[in-house]
Amino acid sequence: MELLAAAWEIVLHLDVHLAEFVAAHGAWVYALLFVIVFIETGLVIWPFLPGDSLLFVTGTLAAAGGMDLSLVMAVLVCAALAGDNCNYWIGRWVGPRVFHYEKSRWFNPGHLARAHAFYERHGGKTIILARFLPIVRTYVPFVAGIGAMPYARYIGWCVVGALAWVGSLCTAGYFFGNIPAVKNNLTAVIVLIVLISISPGLYAWLRTRSVRQRHG
Repeated sequence: MELLAAAWEIVLHLDVHLAEFVAAHGAWVYALLFVIVFIETGLVIWPFLPGDSLLFVTGTLAAAGGMDLSLVMAVLVCAALAGDNCNYWIGRWVGPRVFHYEKSRWFNPGHLARAHAFYERHGGKTIILARFLPIVRTYVPFVAGIGAMPYARYIGWCVVGALAWVGSLCTAGYFFGNIPAVKNNLTAVIVLIVLISISPGLYAWLRTRSVRQRHG
């Protein structure tokens, strides 16, 4: 609980902590941002790091002169692509090795076949939309690898998604983050971004739960 509380405090005051890091370590902030985004998108066991709010706050600090917007966007796009590719190839390597256990409850070959069929039909839009959904964006590349989505097709959509995600949120932070009404209520804006980000997943979970209760 203490760890969760500390993580939530960092997310709520991300602007303060990031500004302090820039003041203390200067250009090393680019390396820090790369590592955070890479871990969130590239390690399937660690999907809970801030993503959307981090990009927005980064744009805000860039507008205030703390970072170069073009450079930080290039770093973040590279981090997102590196993370996605890492996750994809982990899934591609793991899938054939675990889904051959026919009697396993969790590693059913049928799941692999369904994942493959799903990405054949919806892979592109899934990869782009998942970029804007916390936790989901960590697992989608992994499942795309497990489902053996063709890499040439995967990487194309992956690039589009990374550019859209980083470009939209960093640019929004750059142009709106230092408007007095936003700047003076940045904590509330960060909370709003988090709530908007998780709302589709929360809605889907509540809908699924409601359907199960009706048919249970």
